[in-house]
Parts: sequence; structure tokens; C-alpha cells
Amino acid sequence: MNAHDRDFAAQDLAVLHYGDGEFAILKPGRYVLCAVSGAKVPIEQLRYWSVPLQEAYAGPAEALKRWRETQA
Repeated sequence: MNAHDRDFAAQDLAVLHYGDGEFAILKPGRYVLCAVSGAKVPIEQLRYWSVPLQEAYAGPAEALKRWRETQA
């Protein structure tokens, strides 16, 4: 198996549980998907997420957009 195999690529997607100020890795992987943009966010660069919605964001603009959507 190498990086070009389909199964390997599917395993790169991590599953996380988002908490206050930290997250727990439920399924190891290299990235999560931004809930707003669909962009791949490497785990080591993940800084924005929602605890109540249990979703990750690529950056502050995406987090703000989702927050505004949920406050309406």
C-alpha cells in the first residue's frame, strides 16, 4: 500500500471529538474537513471548532460565518 492507493487516502480523514480548548482523536488521520468550506485542515493546524456543533473550521472567517448562521 502506498500514498496513491484509494484506501490509504480515505484513512487520512480523522474523526475528532471537540472539547473546550482541546480535542480528542477518535479515529487517527492527517486532517479534518472544514464544515463551512469543505477544505482539508491538517490536524496540526486546527485552531477553530465548535463544541456544541462538533465541527471544525479552516480559520476564523469560517468560524464567524457559522456562528452568525446559528445566531439567526
